[in-house]
Amino acid sequence: MKAAPVSLMPHRFFRLLTVVWVGSLLTIGYAVAPVLFTSLDRMTAGAVAAQLFRIEGVLGAVCGILLLGLANVLVRRGANTYRQLRWLIVGMLLCVLVGYFALQPFMNAIRIAALQAGTDVGHSAYATRFGILHGVSSLFYLIESLLGVALVWKLPAGTGIVTAEQQGAARDTAGKVAG
Repeated sequence: MKAAPVSLMPHRFFRLLTVVWVGSLLTIGYAVAPVLFTSLDRMTAGAVAAQLFRIEGVLGAVCGILLLGLANVLVRRGANTYRQLRWLIVGMLLCVLVGYFALQPFMNAIRIAALQAGTDVGHSAYATRFGILHGVSSLFYLIESLLGVALVWKLPAGTGIVTAEQQGAARDTAGKVAG
């Protein structure tokens, strides 16, 4: 008896969302932001980088929620290889929520307070506090990036669903090797 064909669309959509999220995360954080700070003055580079990281935060939250939902659907359909990927997605999503929606508002408030005082953050009374928040935010970004690389690395090569035919073929092969 042949198994019903498995739709590849959810698996392809999962891969697409993953590479969009992780690709943008790595590109903005490790290519674009450093170029901004070497090409522009610190205040302008910081303002542009803050906008890019805000966009990245929203993109990460949307992709993370969609990936988590899609992984749950795929696991319910028998694609058990997506079961462990959910933990990586949850970790990345937590990093996004803490980094962009908890730390960034405080960093922006400090930046605005420094501007209202007539100086940039680096030369203001808020420099130490901003530096600490920036360091914590960078740590969350690094963790999210490493989890993202692990997520891409662990993406299943196929659909992640083992059919009865594949199980039978694996048993036959194992029997021939053992016998």
